[in-house]
Amino acid sequence: MTALSLNTLNYQHLLYFWVVAREGSIARATQVLHLTQPTISTQLKHLERSLGAALFTKRGRHLVLTETGQLVFHYADDMFRTGRELTEALARGDARLPTRLVVGISDSLPKLTTWRLLRPAIDAVPGLRLTCRIDKTERLLADLAVHALDVVLTDTPASPNASIALFTHLLGECGVTVFGTQALQARFRRSFPHSLTGAPFIMPTSNTAMRRSLDAWCIAHDVRPDVVCEVEDVALLQVFGQEGMGLFAAPTVVEAQIRRAYNVRVVGRLPTVRERFYAISAERRLAHPAVVALSEVARTRLFS
Repeated sequence: MTALSLNTLNYQHLLYFWVVAREGSIARATQVLHLTQPTISTQLKHLERSLGAALFTKRGRHLVLTETGQLVFHYADDMFRTGRELTEALARGDARLPTRLVVGISDSLPKLTTWRLLRPAIDAVPGLRLTCRIDKTERLLADLAVHALDVVLTDTPASPNASIALFTHLLGECGVTVFGTQALQARFRRSFPHSLTGAPFIMPTSNTAMRRSLDAWCIAHDVRPDVVCEVEDVALLQVFGQEGMGLFAAPTVVEAQIRRAYNVRVVGRLPTVRERFYAISAERRLAHPAVVALSEVARTRLFS
């Protein structure tokens, strides 16, 4: 990408790009910007020439952001969100600068666990402007490396062999609880965990830390559940469990919340299957006040 000065970056063109990326197509962007498609297309080409890189690529009839386009969109999103915050603050007559926290959340992290982790950050910083981005851990870490995120919450540490310098902070760990409907609990609670052999079980997919831990435990204890379904999305997995498709596992730290939210029963606990949770930052020491609060509460109360 060519070097740019503030004078050569056209913010009007950047706005058009941001709207197209957000809306997903030039056709929808015309309705927001009240401009014609040829006008928007021309301005996008001007922006790409000034940046020295393509921002979109065509996939069928759809426009998809390139790697450079994703980077530009993250920065543009921050800029225009800050502009909205400025106008809102002026309208309120509020001179205080809001504290913002942009968190990347691994899509393998259970949502109830994520809430338990984030709640102390929200409580610690009044008026916190929180933005949550859910994606694959690898993509989130790439965004973190270019400072598009403040921190990434995940259940796997950053690779020590990564080409970018990132720092992993262990927030805590807990065992795993196996849940099921009342009918399934009645069938498999007795003689747990050996009763899991042949039991219908909804498993996370093999690319997740929990699945690897569960598989290792099953091999070590010669337990062979009947895997009736593999689900990548944790929330969907728990809904399938709620409907009685099979047993499922979740971190013990949110056991009470899982029981209430999905009306399921505890079949048994696997304390030696450890679920670990991490905050990954681009700095060696956590500095953002909300992230510091999140880390301290997780270590001293949530997982103590």
